[in-house]
Amino acid sequence: MADTDLESIGRNCQYEFCGQLDFLPFRCESCRGTYCLEHRTESAHKCSHPGEWAKRKRADNGVNTTSSAKAKATVYNTDQCSHPSCKSLINTPTRLGVHCDKCNRNYCLSHRLGEEHDCAKLVPLGARVGAGTKPGETIRSMFSKLRGMSKDTAPKISAPKIKLPNNIQSRMGGRSAVAQLNEMKRAAKGDAAVPMERRVYLHVVGTVDTPSTKATEPPRGDFFYDARWKVGRVLDDAARRLKVENVNNRGGGEEARLRIFHIEAGEFLEFADSIGGDKSRVKSGHTIVLLRGAGVLLDR
Repeated sequence: MADTDLESIGRNCQYEFCGQLDFLPFRCESCRGTYCLEHRTESAHKCSHPGEWAKRKRADNGVNTTSSAKAKATVYNTDQCSHPSCKSLINTPTRLGVHCDKCNRNYCLSHRLGEEHDCAKLVPLGARVGAGTKPGETIRSMFSKLRGMSKDTAPKISAPKIKLPNNIQSRMGGRSAVAQLNEMKRAAKGDAAVPMERRVYLHVVGTVDTPSTKATEPPRGDFFYDARWKVGRVLDDAARRLKVENVNNRGGGEEARLRIFHIEAGEFLEFADSIGGDKSRVKSGHTIVLLRGAGVLLDR
């Protein structure tokens, strides 16, 4: 093999005092020169642009990190404004969050003021239970009351007072379950897009979060839902319509989460189960109750 062929395979070291032919030369990313094994480092060949490659690398990494951090800002790894109607993500590089010391919640800049998020009407997080009462005792008392409720003692649907002729009143010994269900269907609210054949009509009772020594009547109403809806979706819709605070989708412990108790069956409903259907024990005319913190007793 000729010498010219050997020279075409390798490269000569560009260090001025070397010039050695190297078949596996090294390239310096700072000065773009080619060197042999002995002079491959910046200090060995006295690089004219020392550290230039490292600076470019750090700059590129800094740009990529910033762009990826913005792209990864989702509801799963950042905070969300605590206002019920706001979906803004807070505490991100582009949007700050403000903590309210009175209600112990975080809000976006639009809802940071107390009058914007109705701070006076909110119970501070972590202070829902009255003073001197343990959370477990409060939940157990509510649970025992619900266990004692039967179909006969469940909240009845009050019919409007209508003055009927005496001859008709004498023949009406009482309103049947069918009449009560028909009355519920006329007064119930829900999504109008749900087909009539898939509607499940329920009497829903909310929960009272504000500690009080006086008996407070919980919010309640008649609603209809799609039989194919999951219990979790029914809970979200019922809490929204009854204006009950729902933090189930925002994390937190079981003491702050809502669960649905089925009066007629005497059991809690699982979030993943359908509210209606042949396998469901929930039927039209039944009563469900929203309870907060019941998962503590259920070890969920």
